[in-house]
Amino acid sequence: MKRFPFAHTFSIVAHDPETGQMGVAVQSHWFSVGSVVTWAEPGVGVVATQALVEMSYGPLGLEKMRNGLSGPQALVELLAADELREVRQVAMVDAQGCNDVHSGKRCMEAAGHVKGEGFSVQANMMLNDTVWPAMADAYRSAQGDLAERLLVTLEAAQTVGGDVRGQQSAAILIVQNQKPEKSWEGKVMELRVEDHPQPIVELRRLVQVQRAYEHMNRGDALLGKGDVEGALEAYRSAAEIAPSMDELPFWHAVTLTDLDRLEEALPIFQEVFWINSNWAVLLTRLPPAGMMKENPQALKRILALIEENHE
Repeated sequence: MKRFPFAHTFSIVAHDPETGQMGVAVQSHWFSVGSVVTWAEPGVGVVATQALVEMSYGPLGLEKMRNGLSGPQALVELLAADELREVRQVAMVDAQGCNDVHSGKRCMEAAGHVKGEGFSVQANMMLNDTVWPAMADAYRSAQGDLAERLLVTLEAAQTVGGDVRGQQSAAILIVQNQKPEKSWEGKVMELRVEDHPQPIVELRRLVQVQRAYEHMNRGDALLGKGDVEGALEAYRSAAEIAPSMDELPFWHAVTLTDLDRLEEALPIFQEVFWINSNWAVLLTRLPPAGMMKENPQALKRILALIEENHE
């Protein structure tokens, strides 16, 4: 008998009408659920395939949408060809926001779904039958960008009971509405928690870290355009969002030093060196690599902070 991966779980697929972004998020008591359930392609659509999983619904559903079928049409065609459709739970939404969802009659209780405008929530093997209605209510009332609303939806499911077996892994995948010129572009977010006692909590933390690095990248872009103050503000925002990430303030301080604003950089360097003195080692390697201006006097003052930290 052919074995199929289990992904008895709860998930959401959604299209954001304001940005056009499409996303899928999932949680399950199953290792690495994101590698099984979540599928997406920029400018095409997203798919969640779960319950007694047939993973081909992901790539084949995206292929059909890429070739002109709507999300609902793609789902109908794949279900028609699947003799085990009654043990499947599959949801699709395309780049126009057209969506549909299927919950087979033999999906493990408690199982069900809610289809809304541009989104659906689906769940199986839940502790109770309040999970998917709570998810739909949470998504409809959630504020913020698509990532935030997807997280709120997962959190709502867990709050009312979630997976009857408990928690293990979670994932979020968001893509742009437009097909990119380059195949490796167009992905907004792809984060997975493969094995964790509180995967949704950890997933939210990772989303926050990504937001911090996005601010850092925006700062680099602004600096390249000559907007120094805008870049520095972006760097400060990055450090505030993820205060435990010592790399973010390090590069902020490096930028300040290159801008001849050493007095502002010194306290940042001191705090970073206190966390991890190896940043001082890296600092000395930056000028030879062309990643920092040659400034021996400034470098001497910065490295003196290591001695001060040891006093």
